[in-house]
Amino acid sequence: MNLIDIVNADHMNPKAAEIPHFITGDTVAVHAKITEAGKTRIQIFQGVVIALKERGKLTGHFRVRKISSGMGVERVFPFHSPNVEKVEVVQRGKSRRAKLYYLRERSGKSARIAIDYDRK
Repeated sequence: MNLIDIVNADHMNPKAAEIPHFITGDTVAVHAKITEAGKTRIQIFQGVVIALKERGKLTGHFRVRKISSGMGVERVFPFHSPNVEKVEVVQRGKSRRAKLYYLRERSGKSARIAIDYDRK
């Protein structure tokens, strides 16, 4: 084990193992810690996963997009971030792409992802 592996193991978040398996197109609710004026609270960010990168590694992250007040909002959540408390899969979606960046240009019904009833 080299020095880089030792440092990476030290920075791994133990809660990352509790994150359920999801893919792009799934709707997830991410419980994230928010610090405002010295106080910490949990805020839920619910939206569609449009990108995943390096799930098992320290640099892995996922990108979630939602529409808030008619405006598209995206957030990137690292898997090993201490600010991610919990991730819940709300709905499974059918996706034939690894990255759903095309949803940025769409709105309304064309921005919907079909529900995958076969996948549990």
